[in-house]
Formats: sequence, structure tokens, C-alpha cells
Amino acid sequence: MLSYGDLYELLRKEKYSENLQALPQGFVSDMADFLMEQKGAADDGEGSILDGNFRSKKQLENSVALFKELILRRKKKLLNLIFVATETGIMKRDYENMLDFERKIFDVLAKTFEEGDKELARMIHGGKEKERNENSMILFSENTEQFVDMAGKLIGPFNVGELVNLDSSLCSILVSSGKASYVDEK
Repeated sequence: MLSYGDLYELLRKEKYSENLQALPQGFVSDMADFLMEQKGAADDGEGSILDGNFRSKKQLENSVALFKELILRRKKKLLNLIFVATETGIMKRDYENMLDFERKIFDVLAKTFEEGDKELARMIHGGKEKERNENSMILFSENTEQFVDMAGKLIGPFNVGELVNLDSSLCSILVSSGKASYVDEK
């Protein structure tokens, strides 16, 4: 059974330690029982402020505050562990000291961060490929006057046999009109 002193000691250890602290087996259910017991003691009777009723209510409030602070500190440490795990690849530091729901959160968030990093890398590397693939090489088969491209810039004039790297959509128009042909880039 959990006591107010135990809860205070757990918070003190969590507060002054860098690592995630091991909590007793069944801590959350023990905490729920402890709070229910304190709530029952606080609700018993309609005594005056001078008796134990006021003290019980105050201890209940303090217990809830200690529990919330303990969980908040553990969440901060958990987020730091997720950051370290995704940056270094070391996933199991303090894993055994996590509560079951904390392990689930850790696994889900670490996976999400890794997917985000992969997506970022794909966008960075894929963006360069996309940029390269937006242009095509064509060889002009007819003299072509100056014209406006898709961005509104003037391009040309081009002479027969001139090899040019232009926007793919522009190249497809020139090739379909018979003014140029694609060059194999191998």
C-alpha cells in the first residue's frame, strides 16, 4: 500500500535524478487506491475545520499535486529519451523503468520521429531528383523563334541541331509539334 511519505519520496528521487526512476510494481493502481482511501477519509463526516477532516482534504489535494508533478517530470524525461533515441539510435535506455503506458508512448513517438526523419530525408533527396527530372534534353530539328516559357520568361531563338535542356512540359510541346526530338540521357 502506498503512503503520502512514499509518494513524496518517489517524487524527490524523480526530481533530483537525471534517469527515469523505477516505480513500484502496480504503482498506478496503488495510487488510485490511495487516492480513493484519502477521498473517503476527507468525505467522512461534516466535521469542523479544527478536526482531521480539513487535514485529510488538504493531504488529498497535496497527494494529487505530488502525483501530477511526478507524472509531469516523467513525461519530460520520456520526451528527452525519445529525442536521444531517435538521434543516436539507442532505444532502450531507461526502458525497464518505464510504466506500461509510458513504454507504449515511447514506442509510438520514437517510431513517429523516425518516420518524420525519413520523410524529411526523402523530401530533401527526392526534391533534387524531382528538380532534375523536371527538365529534359531536346535537339532542335527546325529553327525556332524566341518564345515565352511556362514561367513567363523569354527563351530562344534556337537553331537546327542545337541541344537544349528545357522544362519537360515545354519539351513535350516542342517535340509534339515536330520542332525538336528528345535526346536519350544514359
